Amino acid sequence: MVNTSAATARTPDQSAILRWGAAGLAVLALAALCHPARAEDQKIITSHGISTFGDLKYGPDFTPDYVNVNAPKGGEISEWAFGSFDSMNPYSVKGTSAAGSTFPYESILTGVADEIGASYCLMCTTMDYPEDRSWVTFHLRKDVKFSDGSPMTADDVVFSYNIFTTKGLSDFRTVFNKQVEKVEAPDPYTVTFTFKPGIPYRDLPASVGGLPVISKADYEAKKLDLEESSLIPFLGTGPYLLDRMVTGQTIVYKRNPNYWAEALPINKGQNNFDTVRYEYFADPNAAFEGFKGGTYTFRQENSSKSWATQYDFPLVASGEVQKVELPNGNKANGQAFVFNLRREKFKDPRVREAIGLMFNFEWSNKTLFYGLYTRINSVWENSYLAASGAPTPGEVAILQPLVDKGLLPASILTDPPITAPTSGETQLDRKNLRKASALLDAAGWKPGADGIRVNDKGEVLKVDFLNDNSAFDRVITPYVENLKALGIDATLTDVDSAQMDVRTRPPSFDFDIITGNARAGMEPGDDIEQFYGSATADNSTYNVMGLRSPAVDALAEVVKAAKTKDDLIVATKALDRVLLAEKFWVPQWYKNVYTLAYYDIYAHPDPLPPYALGELAFWWYDADKAAKLKAAGVLH
Repeated sequence: MVNTSAATARTPDQSAILRWGAAGLAVLALAALCHPARAEDQKIITSHGISTFGDLKYGPDFTPDYVNVNAPKGGEISEWAFGSFDSMNPYSVKGTSAAGSTFPYESILTGVADEIGASYCLMCTTMDYPEDRSWVTFHLRKDVKFSDGSPMTADDVVFSYNIFTTKGLSDFRTVFNKQVEKVEAPDPYTVTFTFKPGIPYRDLPASVGGLPVISKADYEAKKLDLEESSLIPFLGTGPYLLDRMVTGQTIVYKRNPNYWAEALPINKGQNNFDTVRYEYFADPNAAFEGFKGGTYTFRQENSSKSWATQYDFPLVASGEVQKVELPNGNKANGQAFVFNLRREKFKDPRVREAIGLMFNFEWSNKTLFYGLYTRINSVWENSYLAASGAPTPGEVAILQPLVDKGLLPASILTDPPITAPTSGETQLDRKNLRKASALLDAAGWKPGADGIRVNDKGEVLKVDFLNDNSAFDRVITPYVENLKALGIDATLTDVDSAQMDVRTRPPSFDFDIITGNARAGMEPGDDIEQFYGSATADNSTYNVMGLRSPAVDALAEVVKAAKTKDDLIVATKALDRVLLAEKFWVPQWYKNVYTLAYYDIYAHPDPLPPYALGELAFWWYDADKAAKLKAAGVLH
């Protein structure tokens, strides 16, 4: 056995669902798939974690650098959630799951907030894997307990894997069923995952180690079903469990006083609140008024107008409510207007480009957003993975075979990546209007007698924006007006959150355009297939736009097969160019700070780690400050 501290990642994948050159990258990737090293010829690595590339930052039995190990336990943090909920099952497309409904569940491996691509043992003591990562064995801790005190064993891990790859959200089975050959539990505290031959293995040990683990005995005794909406949570091992709820209105989680991992070094300074509460509001304005009245105590402000104009109430002036901006080192979240590519009218990229030209970000930022935002131009905006300028020789080497096959235009080998159009300071930019008009004309959508565009079948070009946040109406309405000036029959339809869930999830996908996200991790791998792969186009809550692109599918395999950080960067930049060329979105905006308001009863580590705000993980409650606010009648 070779003992190693494994890998220093430089960039984290906090989502932890599925994580996973130079001129010869594509050739090397293919060679690695066709001629993997034999397991008997490889050293077996035993470690307390695994990193995508390089060495892990932390050694065994570590405490993260960014936590306050002396943070007190106690108190409550409360936030708001939008809409309503009718389920405690976050792994089903049925129903609307409650905020925080994943709190009770843990996985064998866990990540940290100051390192990218690193996964550390939580439920395991060590893990074994060969150099090519074609299998992994987890040696489970013998003291892991579910929240009812029953032991967690390898049988629960195998059961959880089998359930998640046969029921519930399709994303797990779409990826794992074609990658995992078998899962075995030779004894109660050992689990081995063996991966199928001929696929990239780089991210698979971390991916399977990131699957949630639930109790087999509880699931079977209660006759639960991962496929169904239910207000009965599954039994997990996490630090928080359901305390009480008013269905659709309030949900409270309490810290498990018998949490099995409370004393582990990795958990020092974390899970500090006794309770975490969410209050639901159907309207953002009502939610803001609720915050001012003390209904909840911690708020991330997502409205630039509110941030610029509404935080002038007395509690802010007195300092009893803190209004702060804290740095956010994450990539932009990819917020965008997203097309439903399953609709025939959106299959022509000229139509999508024309619609994109009519959103005037510059006017919106000045008039509506108080100049607080920056335009998104890349799926990996605000990171070193964003494509820019002409492709490098390494990118060309990856893209050339796809051009040769007719999957991409030759221009992608020489031109800068496609970016969002710029507009003038008036709401309707005439230059972009003319360009968009020419695109629609060329696509066969000509103005009719009434100025509304129709095709040769007499069908009207109608575009509807589906929206469940009334505060966003002020952004969409001017966009609708611009589209009408182009001759598009554009409308805005407001729905409640329950309707939004039904209409944007499989199997219905009943929308034209919604506000969504172009998702991506900082060390992309299998997540690309989840978010953009053809295999998930009709059955995923992530690939909501329904993207089907052979070029993207091919590049996803190159990204997964990258052997070094440099190779991954080159492959991801090439992929970014192709995703931008698909024009499945109208990119919106981002800012690189958290805009927060909270009652002055909380404290946090300073500085924060780069990749997480962590208010529920490593902030804490200041009982002395809370007592003063209560004595003053500010809090109840």
